[in-house]
Amino acid sequence: MSNAAEAVSRPTAAARVGDTARPLDVERVRADFPVLHQELYGKPLAYLDSAASSQKPRQVVEAMTAAYEGYYSNVHRGVHKLSQISTDHFEGARQTIARFINAGRPEEIVFTRGATEAINLVAASYGQSFEAGDEVVLTRIEHHSNIVPWQLLRDRAGLDIKIAPVDDDGTVRAEEVIALMGPRTRIVAIPHVSNALGTVVPVREIVKAAHERGIPVLVDGCQSVPHMPVDVQELGADFFVFSGHKMYGPTGIGVLYGRYDLLNAMPPYQGGGEMIASVSFEKSTWKRSPHRFEAGTPAIVEAIGLGAAADYMDAYGREAIAAHEESLLAYATERLTEIDGLQIIGTAADKGAIVSFIMKQAHAHDVGTIVDRAGVAIRAGHHCAQPTMERFGLSSTVRASFAMYNTHGEVDQLADALHAVQEIFG
Repeated sequence: MSNAAEAVSRPTAAARVGDTARPLDVERVRADFPVLHQELYGKPLAYLDSAASSQKPRQVVEAMTAAYEGYYSNVHRGVHKLSQISTDHFEGARQTIARFINAGRPEEIVFTRGATEAINLVAASYGQSFEAGDEVVLTRIEHHSNIVPWQLLRDRAGLDIKIAPVDDDGTVRAEEVIALMGPRTRIVAIPHVSNALGTVVPVREIVKAAHERGIPVLVDGCQSVPHMPVDVQELGADFFVFSGHKMYGPTGIGVLYGRYDLLNAMPPYQGGGEMIASVSFEKSTWKRSPHRFEAGTPAIVEAIGLGAAADYMDAYGREAIAAHEESLLAYATERLTEIDGLQIIGTAADKGAIVSFIMKQAHAHDVGTIVDRAGVAIRAGHHCAQPTMERFGLSSTVRASFAMYNTHGEVDQLADALHAVQEIFG
């Protein structure tokens, strides 16, 4: 193995800097993110938009740079040394992700362009056998990525889509989802954590009930994997999807976890090189999972970066990350509740580190623009969750979302900026 390859080899447990029994060392974390150490409009940057996309630590950037500079080559097909090294690191990243979410085997990890493609893959491939009158169960708080693929399938196959409601505080009740499961339900597709409200959905209870009825469950884990320990076997999910760019990894890479028996019973999603066992003009045959779903040259370096991101989170300890973000959520909820004319949307008892809110007489985009001038990056809009906005009679909200690198001081910076908005709009 080359020196460059050795530079991105996986750390051992002894090399890890984190410990779940110790609080997260936030200043040490922040030192890993050069982008955070800058000023905007003469104010220190407070990046509170990680639910949209997280920043990348130096370790991820260095792992990807080492691949490009030291051993880049196409994977799987080459007999030369660089191809072998590149393949080892690419497949090593698959093994890392399998461990990261406790998949039963690496072959249950399919690399995709992101969670959106992963859901489209399941809808197009697993859903290929769905017939008119079959049903898909969703919730009212889905991201568009877990709505539109099922609508496309509905329009082709004549499906019915059943929608579980959400309470006024943003809670999704398991019994409401379970009540929609019937003899024609072919799949239940739900979020683990809502990107618009922060609501944690009772996935285990829903999965248990679905499996008792012989119904598989797909879980959108985009907002859970970066913020809490996830064990797909313990959750019981049949499919689980997430994106790399929200968990400190690069864009253009994501993961579909699927039960091995299900994946190998599914037809290919795309055709081309790499996914085939044999090709003739008369007939082609397919490899087993995961390669049957990875047609063409994959996102090699991005997968290596994703593996580095998973190692990075494990180094600090995901329990420690979760505890730190819970403290940020509690503090932000306290500080924002003090502001006159501000209403938090989504106050479920079990929440991720997301605070969505509206301000009296101030449009969300105006709030976002004013706060930006105070150096605070937040999101304003419908958050790719228009049905959620409609449920609460809104067109948009302002959303602050937290990550392992955020501080209580940045929450204060946000609160101060929002006080200024309140003074402007009254």
